Order: sequence, then structure tokens, then C-alpha cells
Amino acid sequence: MCGWRISCRLPYVLLIIALALSGCDRSSPTTHSASQPQPRILRVSQRNEPGDLDGARATLPDEFALLRALSEGLLVPGPVGAPPQPGAARSYDVSPDGRTYTFHLRPEGKWSNGEPLTAADFVAAYQRALAPATASTKAHVFFAVQGAKAFASGESRDFATVGFRATDALTLVITLATPTPNFPRVVASGPWLPTFPRATPPALRNPATWVGNGPFVLADWKPHQHLIVRRNPRWHGAAQVALDEIRFVHLDDGDAEERAYRAGQIDATMAVPTAKIAPYAKERPSELHRAAMIETRYLAFNITHPPLDRPEVRRALALAIDRKKVVELVLRGGQEAAERLVPAAVRTGDVPTDARHGYDPVQARELLAAAGFPSGRGFPRLELSGWSNPALLETIQAMWRRELGIEVALLTREAKVHLAALTAGSFDLGLVSVIPDSLDAADMLAPFRSTASDNYAHWRDESFDAALAAGTQDPSRLVDAEARLLRS
Repeated sequence: MCGWRISCRLPYVLLIIALALSGCDRSSPTTHSASQPQPRILRVSQRNEPGDLDGARATLPDEFALLRALSEGLLVPGPVGAPPQPGAARSYDVSPDGRTYTFHLRPEGKWSNGEPLTAADFVAAYQRALAPATASTKAHVFFAVQGAKAFASGESRDFATVGFRATDALTLVITLATPTPNFPRVVASGPWLPTFPRATPPALRNPATWVGNGPFVLADWKPHQHLIVRRNPRWHGAAQVALDEIRFVHLDDGDAEERAYRAGQIDATMAVPTAKIAPYAKERPSELHRAAMIETRYLAFNITHPPLDRPEVRRALALAIDRKKVVELVLRGGQEAAERLVPAAVRTGDVPTDARHGYDPVQARELLAAAGFPSGRGFPRLELSGWSNPALLETIQAMWRRELGIEVALLTREAKVHLAALTAGSFDLGLVSVIPDSLDAADMLAPFRSTASDNYAHWRDESFDAALAAGTQDPSRLVDAEARLLRS
């Protein structure tokens, strides 16, 4: 087993309570006359407070959800199963060898301050995203582009060697290192959203100075209260935007969200407390919507903290978790118990049975005893941390106590704080979520590269790195990489 251990995978069923857009703001005391139409406002829950609205440094899905409202990439994701759709680029061409993509920007494209949106602006945004000084955890999403990996790693300091060229104001040419058939999906991903090239860090938090190219503009931001975006009249598709305003309302947890929804304070919440799923399904089925997400939640083991540096200890901890009971009795939202990292929607093949992580408490106890901790005796008290769902952490804690005789302390904290601790290595065992930026198994595996900035466990394996790199040309090698990860 590697320095990471999967606890359970949620090709996660995202539970959403949503109202049909009525165009009303139920919390507003403002009255409107018959001649003054009521503004069309949508109020949605916002769990995790963003650090800023800098696309080059965003990491959390919540941050990218906000940025999707404020920014528009060259391409945008299409409906489920459909290819990406035109965004800031109205069309693109691909060379016969599959290595050169030429994007043609919309001539009417503008930034929200009225400045023309140009190909050079995209080049500047991508240069900043790849610059080592930016320290973007999403830089790897650009690595299909010629020279991008060398520039991001600092091996090359000349951005002119990277395959981005603005041949005129409306034409962006991107050269790839090798043919990459799924490249349009990569371009439609969140990290490719542009940031205004002349924005300063303070401007990315200030509604008065925020500049974007998306359907909405930043109107108000009161940290830990709300963030408001309003329709951008300069966006090329402004006439088709049905909403005047979206209010992202900060709420601390799922129970608070559900109470706010029932009280009419928000119109949509992105999660439903476990105990409320069955009642909503029975009593208010039209308001409960289930949408499958490609997401895996797993445990990161900090292998710089003994005894987590020992593979037999990591595998013992993994085999002692009954994932089926976790999803059936604790999560109860239709999630799938994971025996491997890559979810079915993006798999390129099956990993061998011996590499999978099933439930085998007998073998788990044998492995722990072989590591010098029979029945858990002498095992140090470690800390298991996460950012949500304390019941999940408590269940894992109880399973380890029952099956292995070990005790772990629990810690739940805000997502940004948890992520900062993971990045700093200030954790023992941490719950982590991996969501691919594009529909690609390689993107799911990318955080485990030796040089990945989000390789929180500090796991290093040259064979894994080689198989992952080879997977861009031979997808079967991605299965080899995943198997290596699961066995290490």
C-alpha cells in the first residue's frame, strides 16, 4: 500500500435540494410596485469560505463554483456525456497530427471593465498559473502543453518555450507535447479559467476592483456571511442569463443549510444531512435531486510520521475499514464503497484483485501484529482529521478500535484550515477528496506524483511516476500506476 489509504469512495452522490427558479428572494423585505419587476435572485448555500477569487490558486470545488459565475474559459463543460461547448472561444481547429489547437476568440468578448478580451490575456493568465512563484496546486492540468511541465518545475525559466502563442488579438495557438485526444475537456476545466492580467492580489477580493469575463460580476463580499454576484451586461451571452443576481450564503454545516432552506432563507442547498435524506425522499420528493459526482474520498497517511511509514501498517488500517457499512449505515446517500481510487466513469481497465482494498479484518490484525503491534499494543495515539461529516470519522475510529485495538483522536475543522494543515504536513491521517479537473484517470492519479504540490503524504515512487507519465500515450499504463499506488 502507498502512503495514502482509501477509506471510502464517493463517486459521490451529491444531494441537492433545489426550488424551481421563481425569481423571488424570500428573505428580502423590499416591496415592488406592479411597474417595478421584482429582481430574479437565486440564493444558494456556500459552505467553505474562499481565500480569494484567484483562478490560479483555487483548490476547492466551492471556489471553482464561484469562479464559474465570474469567469469564462475558452471552452465550457457541456451537458453530461456531451463534449465541451464554445466559451470565450467561438470555435477551434485541430492540426492533422493532433498536436496544435487554434482557438478563435469571440470578437465581442470583453472584460467586465469594458476592455477587449484578447488572446494575449489568456497567455498571460496561463503563464501566471504555471509560474513556480504562484505555487498553483493545479499547474499539472496544463502539462499536456509543450514545455509547461518544465516551466512549472523551474527547469526552464523561458516561457517562450511553452506552447502558448497569441498570433493576433483573437487567435490563440496551443501546441501540445504529444497528441492528447481529451484536450478540449482539459481546456474546459476550472484551472483554465482566465484571471484579469492586471489584477493585483487585493483586487481579487474587492468587488470595486474585481474584473472578470464571465456572466456575472462580483458585487458584494462579506466574509463568512455572503458573496453576491450580479449579471454582467458586457458578457456576450448576457441576454440569455435568466438571473439578475446570485447570493452565495455562508452556512457552517449541513444542518444549518437544511434549517435555512426550510425557513425560506435560501433556495438551494448543495447537501442534505444524512438523517433528512429519507424524509425528504418520502415527503418532498420533487425537491430532492441526486446527481452522481466523480469524486473519491480517501485517507492520506503522512508517511513522515511513524509507524505510518511502514506499508504493513497502512494496509492493516485500510483492510480494517468496512466501506460497505460506512456508505449504507453512515452516509446513506447511495454512495459507492471504494476498493480502488479511480471511479468507474474514468477507468481505463481493472486493477488486479490483490491490489484492491476490501474488508479483511483478519488479515489486518495479522499485518499489524507482524509490524510489532499485536492487538494494537504499543501503537501510538494518532490523529484522524477531516473537514466534514464527523460521523464518518467516528465510524472509522470505532472500526479501528474494534478490529485492531488502536485509538485515534479526531479533529474536524474548516476546509481551508484542513487543507492548509495537509499542505504543511501538520497531520497524521487526513480525510481528502480528489475530484478530477477533467474526465481523465490520469487527473485522478496526478496528486500522487512525487513532485505534486498536493502530494500531502510525501509518498515517492519512481515506478508510479513512470507509469503515470506513460499513460498519456498508453492508457493501460494508468492501471499499472493505480495498482502500484494501491500496493505500496
